[in-house]
Amino acid sequence: MIQDIIQDHFTAADQTAWDTGISALESIIQARLRNLDEDENNKYGSIDEKNKLFVDKVDDYRNSQPTLSSGDIDWTEFKADKFDRKFLETGAARLVALAKAMLETKRLHDFDNFQNALVDYHYTEYKNQTSPGLGYDTKYAELKQFFTT
Repeated sequence: MIQDIIQDHFTAADQTAWDTGISALESIIQARLRNLDEDENNKYGSIDEKNKLFVDKVDDYRNSQPTLSSGDIDWTEFKADKFDRKFLETGAARLVALAKAMLETKRLHDFDNFQNALVDYHYTEYKNQTSPGLGYDTKYAELKQFFTT
């Protein structure tokens, strides 16, 4: 039986550092984030790759030939929106990758816990048969409920 496939554990100090770091990130970014409701999501949609290329081409023209750019646009705001978009996209991708790795690592710890719990269950079953009256009967009865057929 495979047991303890992952033995690299986090410390309380790691958890504290994580919580402090996440809190710091939240305090930096939370005030500028917006959660859209369903109607807003439908209204604003999402920019596809072709439209991203279009925005980039308009930006290229603005940078190379500014006299051809519309005076009706706040180009400082345009640049700020482009910067924020890239920042948010990159940050979100990093967080998604981190969350995926965290959940997969959690799965390994879950596996270890379950395998060790099975070992303890079989030990309890054995002791219940070989040493009646020592309390193993109650423990076995409570654990056995998880293995109904």
